[in-house]
Amino acid sequence: MTIMSPAPRIYLAGPEVFLPDPLAAGDAKRRLCQAHGFTGVFPMDASLDLTGLAAAEKALRIGRANEALIRDCDLLIAHLTPFRGVSADAGTAYELGYARALGRRVFGYTNLTADYRTRAAGFRATKGQWPDHGDTVAVEMEDFGLAENLMLDTAISDSGGVLVRTEVTAGTELTDLVGFIECLRQAAAVMGLVTKC
Repeated sequence: MTIMSPAPRIYLAGPEVFLPDPLAAGDAKRRLCQAHGFTGVFPMDASLDLTGLAAAEKALRIGRANEALIRDCDLLIAHLTPFRGVSADAGTAYELGYARALGRRVFGYTNLTADYRTRAAGFRATKGQWPDHGDTVAVEMEDFGLAENLMLDTAISDSGGVLVRTEVTAGTELTDLVGFIECLRQAAAVMGLVTKC
């Protein structure tokens, strides 16, 4: 008798929880995970009853639940397309770091190909200087040609994952899944999984 091992579980970190229909976004990613031999775990999968709780308590329970989901996963794919600024969603960045600290393999994708320094310089050109003493510090601290802050990029590469950069149609940066699919392909190859794709 052959005992089938369970499909590796992937935590799906990203700003999709803020989209107009986050559950549909999560379902789409879960289906793609399944086709590549994984079980996708979306941040909203935790069963939480937040009824009647103060805002601070709600936030605490959501954060703890997401950390528990990450601990229960084998790897993480982070959607790092800039969100509400020039960089990835702050919560996603935290989740990526948390998974890396747990020794999980982490992957990431961004639907913008411009590097972090270029994006930051563009922001400064329109909004003025950062309170970091201007471009001299910015050039030294950002000029690595990386997609994101060096801590995110290097966390991914050091874990054995990849960070995929794709350029997508304007207006689809937060919903296009081409980069996500490539992360799944890379993860399946690393883990020796047979996929349906």
